[in-house]
Amino acid sequence: MFEYMGDRISRAIKNIRGMGRITEENISEAMREIRLALLEADVNYQVVKEFIQNVKEKALGMDVSNNVKPDELFIKLVKDELVELLGGDYVPLTINNDLTILMLCGLQGSGKTTTAGKLASFLRKKHKRKPLLVACDVYRPAAIEQLVEIGKSLDIPVFTKGKISPIEIIKDALEYAKENDLDYIIIDTAGRLQIDEELMQELKDIESNFKIDETILVIDAMMGQDAINVIEGFNKALKITGTILTKLDGNTKGGVALSVRHLTNIPIKFVGESEKMDGLREFYPVAMAERILDMGDILGIASKVEDLISEDEAKEEMIKIKKGSYDLEDFLNNLKQIKKLGPLENILKMLPGARKMGLNNVQVDEKQILYVEAIILSMTPYERKHPEILKASRKKRIAMGSGRSVEEVNRLLNQFEEMKKMMKSFSNGNMKMPF
Repeated sequence: MFEYMGDRISRAIKNIRGMGRITEENISEAMREIRLALLEADVNYQVVKEFIQNVKEKALGMDVSNNVKPDELFIKLVKDELVELLGGDYVPLTINNDLTILMLCGLQGSGKTTTAGKLASFLRKKHKRKPLLVACDVYRPAAIEQLVEIGKSLDIPVFTKGKISPIEIIKDALEYAKENDLDYIIIDTAGRLQIDEELMQELKDIESNFKIDETILVIDAMMGQDAINVIEGFNKALKITGTILTKLDGNTKGGVALSVRHLTNIPIKFVGESEKMDGLREFYPVAMAERILDMGDILGIASKVEDLISEDEAKEEMIKIKKGSYDLEDFLNNLKQIKKLGPLENILKMLPGARKMGLNNVQVDEKQILYVEAIILSMTPYERKHPEILKASRKKRIAMGSGRSVEEVNRLLNQFEEMKKMMKSFSNGNMKMPF
């Protein structure tokens, strides 16, 4: 997602590096490249036109001080405009102190039922809610059974009443929630292959009979610009409060994410990035803009590790990094945590400059992590904390104990020292833009 577009924008910005000032002449080629990158990513033409015009006007109207390089200023302008295009501020999901009712709607095949499960899992995990999934898709074959299976896999209750009126189902579901102390209702409604009057009337009936706190439209990001028409079609009949873009991990150019908010004024609240039940992420415009520009997604990494490391542990580790006292014992603990996050290549893609360093296409051999662990475990506790004492005889002993070669031991020690320098630089705010 966004890789091709991001690469082209990065190259365009790189071409103006070293210029003494920003002029219409020296940014014209960069603006042309950025325009083509956005259009090829299936961003709406009108959105692209406005974006290019805004960046150009602000760039030419801005004074460049001696302390700010023109290319750095231009990068900031592009990033700020991308953030604005993506919606500006993060828009959180409504979560009441007592009961919250959320209705999911969308076309058939958008991933609505799976998203219901992901959303319930997110609410329980991050906000300590007690969700109830309500099966109101009474038309699609096996839709109810699918939601029940998802509920079982997550240990989240699912309320079903068979194929009766959705209004009756929801009434009974509210009673069930009250009796069982459940505080977040997620209604999985019916979809169609296209927008039709019958579908909209059913959703309008639900909206008029109950106090719906959130009406979220689930959109398949692979639809491209057709998604705008779908959003506008639903929004004419309902009070859509937000969208969830699914399948952003698939073969999609991602342009819809850059068009949705600007053209419809409806915020993107979540994006689906994998089929797994933890594959739903809150949508932060700043983080997404930085990801497009290969500035990394530190917020995304943080959200992945928040359940593995406490805030106090994180602060303690940052102090060690700044002091230069981060050692191989700490590194070993981090390796064990990283293994719990899933495939390492997915984490590497989220690092600043990942595309520039070729990390977006790296395939990590899990055995290599085991080899590194074996080498570190073959050291004494003192050696892990003081790797500078490791001379030839000690390295030979460690190599024999781990079943690896002395060359691998040396390589690990050298890479560890380089990593420490990079981490210290990053924690002190000295990391340069990856262009």
